[in-house]
Amino acid sequence: MPASNAQQCFDSRMACLTLILVLLFPRLALALLFWFTTYLSRAFHGDLLTLILGFVFLPLTTLLYAWMVNNHVPREGLNLLFLLIAALLDLGLVGGSYRRHQGRA
Repeated sequence: MPASNAQQCFDSRMACLTLILVLLFPRLALALLFWFTTYLSRAFHGDLLTLILGFVFLPLTTLLYAWMVNNHVPREGLNLLFLLIAALLDLGLVGGSYRRHQGRA
């Protein structure tokens, strides 16, 4: 039975809300995925050290890499550019926090 227009609209809003929450709180998303799914273990093959380092230093990049592995997206070409942009965003967020902390002192 096809979904109604109202249900499709609700589903698309929920997907957007979920994406916004993941982008705002990537470490929370990583923690929830780690504790309640096998999503990250499939991507990192049980390598806990890499996952912890990704959680601490590059949470958006870790999430994007896990999504690419789980959806069988090749990690080359344009997708590699997306990984690099995510890494730059992560490093910018860390660097911005450090700069803001130094400004208070």
